[in-house]
Amino acid sequence: MLVDDQMLLRTGFRMVLAAQPDMAVVAEAGDGLEAVDVLRSVAVDVVLMDVRMPRLDGVEATRRICAAADPPKVLILTTFDLDEYAFSGLKAGASGFMLKDVPPADLLTAIRSVHSGDAVVAPSTTRRLLDRFAPMLPGTPRDPRHKDLERLTDREREVMVLVAQGLSNGEIAARLVLSEATVKTHVGRILTKLNLRDRVQVVVLAYETGLVRAGGGTTL
Repeated sequence: MLVDDQMLLRTGFRMVLAAQPDMAVVAEAGDGLEAVDVLRSVAVDVVLMDVRMPRLDGVEATRRICAAADPPKVLILTTFDLDEYAFSGLKAGASGFMLKDVPPADLLTAIRSVHSGDAVVAPSTTRRLLDRFAPMLPGTPRDPRHKDLERLTDREREVMVLVAQGLSNGEIAARLVLSEATVKTHVGRILTKLNLRDRVQVVVLAYETGLVRAGGGTTL
């Protein structure tokens, strides 16, 4: 589903997607409110969501969509440098975000990744963006003793900090002298215990609770 108030952009994206044998545009909307309404009657796997739109912006639309039962994946497409609130889409439940001028091949890869359950924002990129925007994001009080974190073992908490700092599984394995498979298991348990969808949400929660602070510091 394409959600953007600029018809020309939707047309361009539709042409790119229509050329793919494994993709089809089944719905479009010119603003967030229309998108939420359309999704009540149309089955969609992935939503490409603009941020700045009339009536209902993409962040709030994403929040409403992701709060529904069995929601589609949402990929935020934004002009980023001009829209400092776009990152809030991750908190709202989006699986990632990209710039609107993304090369077609990268967009297609991102859509497939999101559909398969992955986040499309690299951990290191997520960290840099959080460093910039974390102070602006509404959220829970920054308490490192947040009750959700009490579910984690000391090792899982340590792994969570490193994930939030932008390290890959391989880098975490080298830092903690563990196998990469063991790190992957820890990450999976963190996602399960905290009821998180992907690494992006791990990073967001780590910043919200104060486990990791903007600038890279931790409370450990």
